[in-house]
Amino acid sequence: MSTVGLQPRDFNFLSSSAVNKANELHEQGFSCSQAVFGAYCERFGVDKEQGLKLACGLGGGLGRLGGRCGAVTGACLLIGLKHGMAIPGDTGAKNKTYEVVREFVARFEERQKSSVCSELTGVELLIADQAALERIKPICDDAIRDAVTIVGEMLGLL
Repeated sequence: MSTVGLQPRDFNFLSSSAVNKANELHEQGFSCSQAVFGAYCERFGVDKEQGLKLACGLGGGLGRLGGRCGAVTGACLLIGLKHGMAIPGDTGAKNKTYEVVREFVARFEERQKSSVCSELTGVELLIADQAALERIKPICDDAIRDAVTIVGEMLGLL
């Protein structure tokens, strides 16, 4: 049995608007995962405050551990909202989600050359000082822009 995922509420949502929204969130101190998820979560019926809380722990490559880039994990949450499994035994939805996630990561890595936070930034975030965090901001901004654009295209949000 397959389910149709949640659908975006407004298909006229432009990429530039989403990128601007994500950049605004990042400028306010939200992590890459929060910026990407926050750019679109309300289009799927997720309250902005809840969405930002949900994505918070994914920042910095999962709690600043330098693992998978937060921009990527934020996008994966959005993919799950669109295609994810919500009914026991719905392996079609689960497989579709995994397929779309793999495609997203491939596209992201094509642009960014990696999807690992520590590889993208060259910084060990657990011990990074404020100056190091400021130096990597343009790297994170690029990752956020690419993630918002790619996931927007893939999920039909543009």
